[in-house]
Amino acid sequence: MDLSPFDLPDSDSDLAFLPLGGTGEIGMNLNVYRCDGRLLAVDCGIGFGGPENPEVEVMAPDPAWLAARRGKLEGMVITHAHEDHIGAVAHLWPMLRCPLYGSPFVAAVLKRKLGEAGLSHEAKVTTIPPGGRWQMGPYDLQFVRVAHSIPEAQALAIRTRHGLVVHTGDWKLDPEPLLGPPTDEAAFAALGEEGVLAMVCDSTNAMVEGHSGSEAEVRRNMTALIRSLKGRVAVTCFATNVARVESVARAAKAAGRQVALFGRSLRNAENAARECGYLKGVDPFVPEDEAGFLPDDSLCIICTGSQGEPRSALAKIAADTHPSIALGEGDTVIFSSRMIPGNERGIIKVQDELARRGCKIMTADDHMVHVSGHPARDELKRLYALVKPKISIPVHGEWRHLSEHAALAKQCGANPILIEDGDMVRLAPGRAEVCEGAPTGRLVVDGNRLLPLEGGVLAARKRMLFNGVVMASFAVDASGKVLGTPQVSAPGLFEGTDLEPTQLAGDLMRAVQDLPGGLKREDDALREAARAVLRKAVGRRLKKRPNVEIHLLRV
Repeated sequence: MDLSPFDLPDSDSDLAFLPLGGTGEIGMNLNVYRCDGRLLAVDCGIGFGGPENPEVEVMAPDPAWLAARRGKLEGMVITHAHEDHIGAVAHLWPMLRCPLYGSPFVAAVLKRKLGEAGLSHEAKVTTIPPGGRWQMGPYDLQFVRVAHSIPEAQALAIRTRHGLVVHTGDWKLDPEPLLGPPTDEAAFAALGEEGVLAMVCDSTNAMVEGHSGSEAEVRRNMTALIRSLKGRVAVTCFATNVARVESVARAAKAAGRQVALFGRSLRNAENAARECGYLKGVDPFVPEDEAGFLPDDSLCIICTGSQGEPRSALAKIAADTHPSIALGEGDTVIFSSRMIPGNERGIIKVQDELARRGCKIMTADDHMVHVSGHPARDELKRLYALVKPKISIPVHGEWRHLSEHAALAKQCGANPILIEDGDMVRLAPGRAEVCEGAPTGRLVVDGNRLLPLEGGVLAARKRMLFNGVVMASFAVDASGKVLGTPQVSAPGLFEGTDLEPTQLAGDLMRAVQDLPGGLKREDDALREAARAVLRKAVGRRLKKRPNVEIHLLRV
């Protein structure tokens, strides 16, 4: 008997690693460990549609494999509060219903997300202090402090009876991270002395030579830059980069400017940061609806939209549709972020709209306004020297990033295993190797529901996006006679004043009256015949195959 991937028996005496998202792609991180039959999930993030999926804004990994085994799931650990690691938790938790663990900042962000989803009374969030250690089934877990572009990012040391695994999450070696301590190199060295079986490690900047740079350098440059500017100044960055928000706020204050936040995710991040004791030296921000009344040279705004998100504050400002603020001639917009692959078109569109309005655009390409939160090659080499893992599993990146990381890991003395989403690696006992495959996929966040990316709804939406839609309605009496004139509309294909919809209605009426068997045919057959007539008629006129919807009324 053939077994589906969901029916494959799970080993109850091994240690294995399975990425369900985030390996072979950017974002949507969802990782699973299996130890003696019990499961541990690490991170649960979102991704963005990009130009290859224009009908999609936000996606999440499909957790079906894990959901089918949720009785074996001990819990989920979130390494840090970036959206590509935490953003899908509230969407997917109803399918997993497991305990959640994270640092105080992660817990503060997560509780807000769960509250917005109406899950705050169901989902249990356990707060683990940075560097804390706790037990979860067969897993002895320990957080290790790492520097990243967000407070309280943690690597995860996973001790099992089969060996020790280091899961780095996102990290870098920053001597001056500004918020929180630098990466705990001593702790990583201690793990290396203990003996590390495998390291599952960030590959985002594996192709970048040298060092990623320091957040302190950005603060110094931002201070000098904002002081030199006239007019209104807007800075866009990732909402959860609290150190960057603090740097901009301090730089603005030094230049005699007040600061306002624009964007819900920024306000949520500020609330979580202040709740956890960050931003203590930063004055309260000016309310959004008051910012527009400040003199231009006295205002600095920090806004969402660094990735060109169409509904973000910056996108609305660029389109001059924001209700509270406007930018134009003599103003400056600083993009204090990097372009996430796939977002280039949206970012360039926003920058072009801002330039058209007369704004000066500054980016990391021409000014020192951003450093990456991920390790470049020198930092990777340093971590391998400290941890000395036997096995290296590159994650967090596309295939080119993973393969470059694998080559570097081999130079550093580790045995690299290249995998992508759905490949399960048995780490112990015996030789490490890919032992199973698990089904993977992408779910689209569509309002309050999740839709399969490859499902019928999204396929229809994509067809409508490129080929339009034709809607027709007509009534038939009991004798089979068409009553009145069929109504045809084709939004996205014809203008409201065009004659073609009327001509299509005439084509439809003549065709259905001439059908073999007449109009007394079964309704489904009649609808299908009418659909074929319209699709063919539009095809002749426009060389397109639109979605066609038929509404038939029997009187």
